[in-house]
Amino acid sequence: MRYVRTVIIPRDGGLHPVDDALAEEPDISRELLHNISLLDDGTAVTLFQLSGDIERGREIAEESDEILDFQISEGDDHVTVYAHFVPTDTIVELLSLFREYELVLNMPLEYTGEHSLRAHIVGEEEVIREVIPQVPDDIGLNLEQISDYVPEEERLFSMLTDRQQETLRAALDVGYYQVPRQATHQDIADQLDRSDGTVGEHLRKIEAQVMEAIAP
Repeated sequence: MRYVRTVIIPRDGGLHPVDDALAEEPDISRELLHNISLLDDGTAVTLFQLSGDIERGREIAEESDEILDFQISEGDDHVTVYAHFVPTDTIVELLSLFREYELVLNMPLEYTGEHSLRAHIVGEEEVIREVIPQVPDDIGLNLEQISDYVPEEERLFSMLTDRQQETLRAALDVGYYQVPRQATHQDIADQLDRSDGTVGEHLRKIEAQVMEAIAP
């Protein structure tokens, strides 16, 4: 099973008129697409996350003929929107393609620009290569990575060097990441027979890689 990281880039605006409208609002930031599914009646539902001027977002949804129903849940620093909507032909064709070939879109998808989305696709490599040429003409794909699929937590751990993995395991064992903290760099160093300076350097690199990987 293979894992493909790609950026979906609509060639003419966004994937949907409402998506276009949200993208053009300077006070609204689209962040994550948690789910999008076709229904048997030809409509679709989606769940996505945004931040910014939620009242303007509500106005856009209410004014849209394509939005059949929506609900908004406000958090401390972001808003989650559920919407029942009429999909474009491009959305129908793209999602039907994934369903026909039994490919998995690993959610959430990440908004990376005004209209583009970073997607993670899981499936057999020969199937993925067969599907790519069939993607609708008004969508571009920028392939970033092809690799063996591993769960997200294992993928993050595999990014670390052997020494960094060993240091992280030792830090967890002695309670360095417990709250409140139960150990120091020296405690980790004693367990690994290294200097506390070396341990500190490894931990800083580990934290930098992990934070960069998980941040939107």
